[in-house]
Amino acid sequence: MAKRIVSLKDISKACGVSIATVSKALNDHSDIGRETKERIRTVARQMGYHPNAAAQALKTNRSNNIGVLFVDEANSGLTHDYFSHVLDAFKKKAEKEGFDITFINGDRSGGNKMSYLSHAIYRGFDGVVIACVEFSDPEVDELIRSNIPVVTIDHSFYNRISIVSANIKGIRDLVTYIYEQGHRKVAYVHGFENTAVTQSRVASFYKTLQDLGVSVPDEYMISSPYRNIEEAFKATNRLLDLPDPPTCIMYSDDFAAFGGYNAIRERGLRIPDDISVAGYDGIEIAKRISPKMTTIVQDTDKIGKLAAEKLIDLINNPKGTLIEQVVVEGRLEKGESVGRIKV
Repeated sequence: MAKRIVSLKDISKACGVSIATVSKALNDHSDIGRETKERIRTVARQMGYHPNAAAQALKTNRSNNIGVLFVDEANSGLTHDYFSHVLDAFKKKAEKEGFDITFINGDRSGGNKMSYLSHAIYRGFDGVVIACVEFSDPEVDELIRSNIPVVTIDHSFYNRISIVSANIKGIRDLVTYIYEQGHRKVAYVHGFENTAVTQSRVASFYKTLQDLGVSVPDEYMISSPYRNIEEAFKATNRLLDLPDPPTCIMYSDDFAAFGGYNAIRERGLRIPDDISVAGYDGIEIAKRISPKMTTIVQDTDKIGKLAAEKLIDLINNPKGTLIEQVVVEGRLEKGESVGRIKV
């Protein structure tokens, strides 16, 4: 049996006041006394009253709905460990502030020809958060250049608010720790995509070792897709087959590092006794494997919450919200997969 919808008329009858008074109380008008407001609101809650969303949107020109654009090349969706935690934190904060979350259709196949911007307009989103997309895509560019409030995650774009992880510092901390453990032959299976994240990490890798007086042979640098165990497995074998193989291999992310673990163990080698391994992101499973992975733990909760806070501020106060890049630091998890060697 369908649940009966409670109307303003029902509340007015229960409270013994006019419908106009109920409306003013629920909309916090100043010409209604505090005690009357509280009594009417209490009765409304007890009766299970919910304002009509469509009517609210017409009145306020707001939908209280935020769009999420999330399209990664591997089509891993919300199984993507890092971004799933970021977006979960974003969702919890946004919902706490009274906003619903809707994903913008990222499937460009089939008969769906609606652009990202068209979808956002069609849905009436108050704002959009963008994460893990190809920012050179013309449709992404069109959405970001529109008048819709936008916050980007892990990419700085035009005059938009961005929440980014401290990739340069993260790699510097990780490489410095590896160096302190005695390693001078360090390889890097880095991200394949030509993104700001990849560029920052690779540049920081080179710069840190350069500052430490360590050279990096070209054959020690291999590009491989993020979160791709099979390709990381192949890259690891290429490195181990070198006449002068590295003593430590860094990977673009913890998931890719599992491919390194597999390749090393398949050869009968031990981690970290025979060769060391380091990941990035600090996903939960990296803490559970043996040996526990050396990695940078990203503060996904803080990144997601900040993205929601900044976007909602922008929606509520478009002229008074500072357009800024907010950098969120991670922390080094020393783990057990990088061993100490004698220099």
